[in-house]
Amino acid sequence: MRQIVIAGNWKMFHSPSQTTQVLTDLIPLLHAGPGAVQAILFPPFISLPAAISALRGTNVELGAQNLHHEHQGAFTGEISAPMIADLGCQYVLIGHSERRQYFGETNASTQQKMQAAIQHALIPILCVGETLDQREANQTMTLIAEQLTQGLAGISPQARFMIAYEPVWAIGTGKVATPEQAQDVHAYIRQTLQTLGFSAEKVQILYGGSVKPDNIAALLQKSDIDGALVGGASLEAKSFAALVQIASEIPNLKGA
Repeated sequence: MRQIVIAGNWKMFHSPSQTTQVLTDLIPLLHAGPGAVQAILFPPFISLPAAISALRGTNVELGAQNLHHEHQGAFTGEISAPMIADLGCQYVLIGHSERRQYFGETNASTQQKMQAAIQHALIPILCVGETLDQREANQTMTLIAEQLTQGLAGISPQARFMIAYEPVWAIGTGKVATPEQAQDVHAYIRQTLQTLGFSAEKVQILYGGSVKPDNIAALLQKSDIDGALVGGASLEAKSFAALVQIASEIPNLKGA
């Protein structure tokens, strides 16, 4: 059985002081019962200590937005898995579409990062997804299979990880895949994971792409959509709390 996850990727928003204020506002708004929904936030690296302090004693978990695949070395400006774990984070995003688009990350580099995260007891969320041109060329499933096959190469079937499907054409555009479109891809991801030798029914697969309080319920009703990786709607306390609350009202164990 799979618990619903609401994950908020803050990208390059919120300084440490802003982080403290947002989370101070957020905590009283989280009315979902303990454990009803798995809430995870991904602040910028510099704001993680402030987030850890503000969220101490709550059920909200934290992750980093990226990592370097080496555990240490002369890599100016980079952050390693051991550093992230030492801070107290449990999760890390890997292969986000913006990392692929703007920083040249590839399936090979995501595989290295997946290995590093798992080696140091972090739970990675591997992001996959297609551009509008690729969708219109009917390449979605082929691309997803490549991203999964190469990104998960050499990963133990016993390793714990999540997948986030983010159609690139729906990120920050206001567009969103229909629940049916998203479900089709999520089901294909689960099928592909099974083919690759993973226990697919245990893997949480999140949808990311302009998720808001007014569209999340329809997405989460689908059997293979286990949660959401949220961008803009996670930046404000009220909207993120609303997402968590709506998710808590949906049967929250998938695959039962």
